[in-house]
Amino acid sequence: TTQEARFRDHTIGSDNRHGMKSVAYWHPSDEPGSKDTLIYILRHQSRDAARASWKAFGADEEWKKVAKESQKDGKFLRERPESIYMQATDYSAIR
Repeated sequence: TTQEARFRDHTIGSDNRHGMKSVAYWHPSDEPGSKDTLIYILRHQSRDAARASWKAFGADEEWKKVAKESQKDGKFLRERPESIYMQATDYSAIR
């Protein structure tokens, strides 16, 4: 899909340029979410770093061009993305 291509070919690189580390991307296995939901995790050094990264990302002219082009046939976001800040537990395998 256009959304898949945008994330795969552009968003991950833009995230990295602005200090965000891509961890993983998922689609729910069951409907209705399997048709139009993308869940992903980005790693930031801190909440303040995350805010600065998102601000820089939103101002990135290359990203704006890619976003506009990818939505020429219509927007694909049904609703505003939800951000949840998390901290890994000491028994998490990712620590």
